Amino acid sequence: MSPINSSRGYAIHDQKDYKNFKLTDYELKREQADDVTVHVECCGTCGSDHHTISGGWGPFVAPFCVTGHEIVGEVVQVGSNVKNLQVGQRVGIGAQSSSCMECKYCKNDNENYCPVAWTDTYQGKYPNGDFSQGGYSTHVRAHQQFVFPLPEGLRSVDAASMLCAGVTSYSPLNRHNIGKGSKVGVVGLGGLGHYAVLFAKALGAEVVVFSHSERKKEDALKMGADEFVITNKGFEEKYKMSLDIIVCTSSSSSLPLNEFITTLDVGKHFVFVGMPEDEWPSLTSQAMAPNGAFVGSSHIGCRTEILKMLDLAVEKNVKPWITTRPMKEAAQSIEDVETGKARYRTILLQDIDREVQA
Repeated sequence: MSPINSSRGYAIHDQKDYKNFKLTDYELKREQADDVTVHVECCGTCGSDHHTISGGWGPFVAPFCVTGHEIVGEVVQVGSNVKNLQVGQRVGIGAQSSSCMECKYCKNDNENYCPVAWTDTYQGKYPNGDFSQGGYSTHVRAHQQFVFPLPEGLRSVDAASMLCAGVTSYSPLNRHNIGKGSKVGVVGLGGLGHYAVLFAKALGAEVVVFSHSERKKEDALKMGADEFVITNKGFEEKYKMSLDIIVCTSSSSSLPLNEFITTLDVGKHFVFVGMPEDEWPSLTSQAMAPNGAFVGSSHIGCRTEILKMLDLAVEKNVKPWITTRPMKEAAQSIEDVETGKARYRTILLQDIDREVQA
């Protein structure tokens, strides 16, 4: 069999025309000894995809963009250093495809914070100058550290969005030791927020969802949320100094941050995982002082967290709320993210092979 070094994907070439996906052929990054090449089965649509192709997060790094970093597929080629993954194995790839592997962060389960050679799964640039392209495609190539074997008990379409949205919400819960007896606040119930609810409940926590309207109350309670709170004036009074963590999944820049901070117990954290395109409103130190609260953020998750999360999903039967559609309908999937119609993650089924055969 000839080596696989190219891919075909649904690409955006102009950010002013960001829903015009065109089938495009391109070369994969030059293969190295630690690389794994994956034939894509399916790929989730992430809010990051929309922010990137629309220009909300800035201009393209590469000449065009094939989005998608919630990828599930089959290993079809491995480099000479790859020992624990085999051709034919079902695997996942998330939002990161490489790092330096040598800094103190990479060596201590913080490779998702590598400051030396962090490479995005799409719109990234490798040290050798090659660009990364994502999973709205036939093939993706990544360093073996960022290719994850999937448990047999997890369907591909369920696993896909866990590789970005899932671990983005799971990581702060894991790092703040959330478990039985914990009380978790979740701000926003979108793709990230619904995972924050599902995984917090799987860990045994009590969950309070905060939202600006009642529109998703029924969904939140069906997911397992214990309470659903509308953030009207004075909403915080009942919850002062009661929460062990707040995971903020909202991409809105208009949040009552000072009020949210008062609901945290002493020394607890408000963690942003949503990424608005605009600046947040003002936050005063006076709001944080009475309970010694902390405000911070979190960035996807490391390998050990992703593997731990996947095992938890099987053990506790975590089922994301997903819609599937053929990959050629990527524009509609992006539209659903933009308008808030996605409930709660869309998984695109790779159809390019069939398009080519036809």
